Amino acid sequence: MTYWTWGTVMKTLLARSRIPWLLVLAFMTAHAADGPLSIDEAVALVVRNAPQVAAKLAAIEGAQAMTESAGRLPDPELVAGVDNLPTNGPDAYTLGSDFMTMRKVGVMQTFPSGAKRAAQRMRAQASVTEAESEITQISLDAAQGAADAWVSVYAAEAELTSLQDLKPDLELQVDSARAAVAGGRASVYDAVTTEGAAADLDDRILQARKDLEAARAELRRWVGEAADRTLAPAPMFGKLPSSREQILATLQHHAELKTYDSRIAAARSDVAVANADKHPDWSAELDYARRGPAYSDMVSLEFRIALPLWSRYRQDPVIRERQAMVRQLEADRDAALKMHSAEATQMLEKWEAARDRLDLYERVRLPLARQRTELALAGFKAGRLDLRSTLSSFADEIELRRTHAELLGSLGHAWAYLSFLTPQRAAP
Repeated sequence: MTYWTWGTVMKTLLARSRIPWLLVLAFMTAHAADGPLSIDEAVALVVRNAPQVAAKLAAIEGAQAMTESAGRLPDPELVAGVDNLPTNGPDAYTLGSDFMTMRKVGVMQTFPSGAKRAAQRMRAQASVTEAESEITQISLDAAQGAADAWVSVYAAEAELTSLQDLKPDLELQVDSARAAVAGGRASVYDAVTTEGAAADLDDRILQARKDLEAARAELRRWVGEAADRTLAPAPMFGKLPSSREQILATLQHHAELKTYDSRIAAARSDVAVANADKHPDWSAELDYARRGPAYSDMVSLEFRIALPLWSRYRQDPVIRERQAMVRQLEADRDAALKMHSAEATQMLEKWEAARDRLDLYERVRLPLARQRTELALAGFKAGRLDLRSTLSSFADEIELRRTHAELLGSLGHAWAYLSFLTPQRAAP
């Protein structure tokens, strides 16, 4: 069993330039301070702790080891035996009486065709590239998952804080309603209705706390105990690392598509290996044969060459099967490209809509709702507005604040998806 130490993993990561920067960053932040948890640290933690990463690192090491033996000559073979041993007559089963009996020892070496050896080397290198692309995909999938979970916690905290900010004003409204009842300016029904509105707000706050706990549980699945730390300030969700055109243009570098590219290259190398089987291998054998004392010893040198005469029934079916695999992977890659293009386009639309609506809420709707609630509360105290208008203002502001938190989550989720879509845009 192989145990991965810190030094071994770092050496493996840094020795291969095609390993994504995200992995190197993850191992460099292994001993980060226990301060506020930023989205970048959450990403680094999940990549560092993902068991799939260690598994793929081992796969890369194994594939790299295979490149050292691929395409080399097979081991020589030792040949030993007896030729022309009599089985009847006076010399039956004697080794030195008959002039044709020889005790033989020799060595044989097989020489595969140059095309086959070159194809084997190409296939081994393709396995390394395939393992490296898979670890890139794993790291980016984990990065997206951790970033998405971090955004969920951030949005849940924003909703809880926003609702809790309204509680003092609504409690003040309850006190004002009770005073109005005592002064004869309102009915008991009005007081009960106000207390019911306060209870509704408490219920929403409790639900917001449950949503926050659920979001932290999801984040804990990715980053462990670090999920219990306070969150650092959010990045600029309203600004993407690249323009819309650049994002769509670089989808060819999507991690899953790069994995398909490496698998297609590996499948094509399998075709080359199958084609190389049509090229005949040959071997050479050198023997030294010893006869009886009355006879001279002998040396033999012989060559053998394979005759792939029935390739129609042997090699050709294998070639067709592997060519079909290449076509299948190419079709799967095209389908994946179309799917990711549609997803990226939809996510861009979602991000733009959330950004524009969030800007409207923060510039206009939330300030107006706050102003309306304050004016309604002041008007009720002065006796100019009834209780129903005041409670309506509170209800409207509560819904606006909840919608604002949802938009913040939508914007953050879209930002996380688009920011960790390809290794290029994930780079710092």
